[in-house]
Amino acid sequence: MTRFHPLESSVLHSPAWFVPFDEFAQRARAADVSTELERFDPAENAWVLQETPAIRTPSAVIAYPELGRRRGPGAQPERFRVRFAAIGLAPLYPADGEPFDAGVAGVEFTAHPYDDDTPPAAAGEPRVVRLLPSTAFPYGSGVRTVYGVVVAEDQVPVANALVEARGGTSRDGVAWLERTLTDAAGAFRLALRWEGELVTGPPPVQLFHLTATERPGRTGSLDVRLPTERHLRHVIEIVEQ
Repeated sequence: MTRFHPLESSVLHSPAWFVPFDEFAQRARAADVSTELERFDPAENAWVLQETPAIRTPSAVIAYPELGRRRGPGAQPERFRVRFAAIGLAPLYPADGEPFDAGVAGVEFTAHPYDDDTPPAAAGEPRVVRLLPSTAFPYGSGVRTVYGVVVAEDQVPVANALVEARGGTSRDGVAWLERTLTDAAGAFRLALRWEGELVTGPPPVQLFHLTATERPGRTGSLDVRLPTERHLRHVIEIVEQ
């Protein structure tokens, strides 16, 4: 992907490239994904909504061409962040490999100044933004799900907590992972499409280990047995580790 294009006397550049990825469908997705761009104002110590439009490429990439294009020797780098939204999906903002924090409210990046003669000090890199099923996700009738709420020690709901279940298939040991994010009321609905740990009965059940994370050092866990506990409202309590 070309990040720096000469067009007549001008130069186009995007300091950030985003690839929204539907984790449930396992494919890139730009259709029906909306974004909001905000710039950090140091004087106000606040994020300010910008009107700069994003572009979408045929390969499902979202970018902000020419952001950072400024003239003059005094031009300084600026901080921006992008917030994503899609019906039935919730954005997972920390990048792959970064620790999860429910308080992160967007993908931040720096736009370095440039002009026709001087390229930016750092080029933007493609960044995958994973979209997880939310409580409003339209699961098909054949998809097994469990639901519940994530709370803190004082029983206050924890919004935007990451709820996960992982395991491996018994036949070939293929690892699987299911994830979702809680809504503003701390509620979650998690798909469990794979087989759990087989436990002999009576009755025989599949055991799934659920974990919830608010931020590093604040997690909770719960074991769910299916099918016997499928219709229960499961409560995962976040505690300081």
